[in-house]
Amino acid sequence: MRFVLGLVAGILVFPVFAYLYINYGAPPVATADEALPFERQITHIALDSRILREAPKTAPIPANEETFLLGAQIYRADCMMCHGQPGKPSRFEKAMFPAPPQLWVAKRDHTGVSDDPPGETYWKVRNGIRLSGMPSYKDMLDETQMWQVSLLLANADKPMPAAVQTELAKPPSD
Repeated sequence: MRFVLGLVAGILVFPVFAYLYINYGAPPVATADEALPFERQITHIALDSRILREAPKTAPIPANEETFLLGAQIYRADCMMCHGQPGKPSRFEKAMFPAPPQLWVAKRDHTGVSDDPPGETYWKVRNGIRLSGMPSYKDMLDETQMWQVSLLLANADKPMPAAVQTELAKPPSD
């Protein structure tokens, strides 16, 4: 009988505690708040699984100079404000939670998301990522445009043609 009472009490206490915790504004909801323990790992498990299942395996357009230039124009208009440009990180980087990845910053063995398959970047551009500030562009860009910017970013660690470098050096579009 004590076991059953303990079980019932445990089942009731947790939801009441959770309700009070949320209702009194205790969870970290401001961008300046520290992340919850394991928050990044937990959210990425679902995101990574979904992308693995749904991301296209091949791009329907070639990764060439024209694609990169058109992708750079789209990037400048729609992405640069949050994700930065070569040699200049975004001023929003430290003001957002989670911080948007700076897609032109060199890391150990790659730049930005160039270590991701283009289909993964395309999936993120098309669908967005909840609770991250990353919007879905499926209603703003057509399929070709989403692939152009995705292929540009997949090749960010490679030398870019002069016209692409010039486009990316311009300030973000309004």
